[in-house]
Amino acid sequence: MNRLLWRAFRIGLVLTAVSIAVFPFYWTLRTAVAAPDSVFFKGISLLPDELALDNFTKAWRQADLGEAMLNGALMTVTILVCQLLTCVPAAYAFAKLRFRGRNVLYGLVLACLLVPTQATAIPLYLGIGSVGLGNTWLALVLPFTTSAFGIFLLRQYMVTIPDTLLEAARTDGLGTFSTLRRVVVPMSAPAIATFSVFSIFVHWNDYLWPLLVARDESLRTPPLALATFQQADTGLDYGALSAGAVIITAPIVVLFLIAQRRFVAGIAGGEIPG
Repeated sequence: MNRLLWRAFRIGLVLTAVSIAVFPFYWTLRTAVAAPDSVFFKGISLLPDELALDNFTKAWRQADLGEAMLNGALMTVTILVCQLLTCVPAAYAFAKLRFRGRNVLYGLVLACLLVPTQATAIPLYLGIGSVGLGNTWLALVLPFTTSAFGIFLLRQYMVTIPDTLLEAARTDGLGTFSTLRRVVVPMSAPAIATFSVFSIFVHWNDYLWPLLVARDESLRTPPLALATFQQADTGLDYGALSAGAVIITAPIVVLFLIAQRRFVAGIAGGEIPG
């Protein structure tokens, strides 16, 4: 009986935690399909009295979400490619190569993790403006071409790769970069997938930096596009705003569902058996 009670308690605790985590997403979807009057004036109910799918049409057209999502996809993919090109070799060097000053340089990388991005936003903005790159697509990408977190995450994974395997690759005639490309990168695929998901999440949802540098409507990213529904005289159009949030969140949810096994394996530090 005690074992059954303990199991029921654990299941109830998990269900409570999941409900708390999922409820904001459910309420966003509920608001997106609700008529404008029911958002404020008909009390709180788990299901709307009537469906208003025109909120999605309004959000797509009024906020021009098509162009914004294309800009966001181009920006996040470009940032991710640049970060992988810089973080993977750096992580490999810190994990497996021996050179003077390695520990000091790695300590600087770890120190960068302690600095919040908001603290560097204004200096970066002034620097970007001083070289004439303000309000350009390059300004959205340039400050994020590498990532201290990416170097740290990939390095922690690469440390677990046996040195004997790398020595065998060198014995077969592979150089440093060939060993990285043919041995280390395939074995680090879960960690690379994990960092890729993190990077896409962060930069797809980033609002502060695009708000500072993307003043033209042609450069708007998805979070900036949702600001269309903030009217000074009437306030927020919550139905259209929620519909837009659902639209721009859907690709990220699909991406995570596709990559979740690699994501969990990278966090756990190894492959998950099939």
